[in-house]
Amino acid sequence: MLGGTFDPPHVGHLVLGECVRWQFGCGRVLFVPAGDPYRKTGTDTAENRRAGVASPRKVTRGVGRLEMVRLAIGGNSHFVADGREVARAGPSYTVDTLRELLAEGHEEIVLVLGSDALADLPNWREPEEIRRLARIVVAEKEPGAGTGGFEGVEMPLLRISSTVVRARVAAGQPIRYLVPEAVREYIEREGLYGRP
Repeated sequence: MLGGTFDPPHVGHLVLGECVRWQFGCGRVLFVPAGDPYRKTGTDTAENRRAGVASPRKVTRGVGRLEMVRLAIGGNSHFVADGREVARAGPSYTVDTLRELLAEGHEEIVLVLGSDALADLPNWREPEEIRRLARIVVAEKEPGAGTGGFEGVEMPLLRISSTVVRARVAAGQPIRYLVPEAVREYIEREGLYGRP
């Protein structure tokens, strides 16, 4: 399971997914866009937990990110776009997704975290339960970032991020080959990440 905002998905995500699949013998790699990534949006509040409803703007944006993931992974039969968190109302919690996957019959889940997400893991909902439910593997985003004692993903270091892609689009710079061509066309067609 490879979760994240995927705002937008880029070639680094695809390389990571393929390396994890090969290294850990995964039959499938689930790309799970967060519907409301509360650790980034700050929406994990008592009020939102009671209401359990994401704003229409966030739902629309989540659907767009899911569509970009579908476009990005097209052509790889081992990759699956999983929209459960986008469909879920309220903040997205990894622990809930892991419980759902296990209830669906998945026997072992390999949860892929970037080294930045690993550093933030103690702040996630039920981090110890996440560790119990999944085999955590870590992709270093920077050389020497470390894996916190977890298994590391063997992959080339690619200095690309969704933040870089968005900044390049906003600046009118090319993103061809940084994202799959279908994703580039979607970003252009939908007018995403442009100058305000």
